[in-house]
This record gives sequence, structure tokens and C-alpha cells, in this order.
Amino acid sequence: MSFISKLKSAFGKAKAINKNHVEDGIEAIITDIENDPFAISESNVLYSGLNELGGYFFFQTVIVGTFHIKTVKGAQLKIVGHDFELALDSDMLELESDHSNVSNRSISKIDFQIEETDAVKLNRSAIKQLILTCKNHELSFSIYELSDEEE
Repeated sequence: MSFISKLKSAFGKAKAINKNHVEDGIEAIITDIENDPFAISESNVLYSGLNELGGYFFFQTVIVGTFHIKTVKGAQLKIVGHDFELALDSDMLELESDHSNVSNRSISKIDFQIEETDAVKLNRSAIKQLILTCKNHELSFSIYELSDEEE
């Protein structure tokens, strides 16, 4: 099952749907979704995966939380590593967040094309920060530290 399919199936769970009108934060998002988060911000969780299609590599992201966007100008993701910096553009210019069944929560799927040589740099230990810029929003994500059980 692909990364995106796993995330989509997580949103259909009764556990998530029955939490309507409940105030939740990043811990609730992490609890509701089975996949391990890649990075977190103040009120959003970023899930990610690397995918290859026809020789092109994509850094697929799904942002769950208060971030909600509708734009035709795309998004940029700046990845700040310990000894490198990458600037990625979204593969599509038209982006729109989906509403979740849980109140105050949106789901934003954004894919970024990445060169194969840069794709090997996308691991938790090499990255310090991710900065997503889209329309008038700028979100700063820090890498989510997995416990020994989760790794």
C-alpha cells in the first residue's frame, strides 16, 4: 500500500470521525494517524514519503492541522540541513486543502519534485528544519523525534 493510500485510509477510521467538535492539537493528530510524522509545527503535522515515477523523484507531503490553503501559485519548501539547503517547488501550481471530518483540521497534499542526488539527503538525521511557503503562509517545521519503539 502506498504512502498516500495509508494516510487516506487513516482518515476514514471511526476513531477520527467520531471526534467532531473536539479541540485537538498535534498530539491528537499523531494519535489518530498510524504513520509516523516526519515533522511538526505549532499546530500542524507533516507526513512525508519519497516516491519515484518514470525516473522522476517526488517528495510527497501531507500536512494535517490548521493549515488550509487554496492557490494557483504553488508552494515552495525549503529544507535546511546540517550542511546543505534545498529549495523545492511544488509539482503543481493549483493546490487546495481538503476539510477533515474532525473540526479545526484540514488536509493539504503537496508534492515536490526533487533530483535523485538530493533525494538521498531526505533523512531525519540530516535535516534541521523545513519551511513551507504558500500564498501568505509560512510554516516552520522541526523534525519529529521518534522514540526507540517507533524506529
